[in-house]
Amino acid sequence: MSAKPRALLAAVLAMAALAGCAGTQQGAQPQSGDTRFVAGDGSMLVVPAGQRQAAPEVQGQTLEGTAAALADHKGKVLVLNFWASWCAPCRSEAPVLKDIAAKTKDHGVTFLGVDFKDDKAQALAFQRTQQPGYPSLFDQPGKVALAFHGMVNPAAIPSTLVLDRQGRVAARALGEVRHSDLLNVVTKVSDEK
Repeated sequence: MSAKPRALLAAVLAMAALAGCAGTQQGAQPQSGDTRFVAGDGSMLVVPAGQRQAAPEVQGQTLEGTAAALADHKGKVLVLNFWASWCAPCRSEAPVLKDIAAKTKDHGVTFLGVDFKDDKAQALAFQRTQQPGYPSLFDQPGKVALAFHGMVNPAAIPSTLVLDRQGRVAARALGEVRHSDLLNVVTKVSDEK
């Protein structure tokens, strides 16, 4: 293959990778250790209160090295965002998450990121650039994501979960979230008594 077709092929592959972190395995639930990505359109799936499942007990170290656990957020609405520095939609949605975290903080809403399958130095650089205002668990091996198997597809990056004040999964978005959708769901869940 000559240099020109090789360069064209490399450009097409790079554009496909930058178009999103999701592939073509839509609807397929990966098995443990599966590295395929599934497509997500960012739409929010809201779970009625009577059908919500408790989130698993998750704990770990943040990118900065402090201990963090989902249990630390009991009694508050928690937005849990799975991201990676290498994921273009994650970079695109970061300002949305930052803005909603700031707007909802006084309403008992907290945010926690989960940095998934990432290089720690690149993830820390991403955090410094974005300054989200909330910590992220460092989940290089993907254990946190796998703990949610069946609730959120661990191979969909980005993914966002909204946990209610009882620590139950109230909503889920696979793919890049839209500002109005996430804000509406977070407001609705935080208004629940």
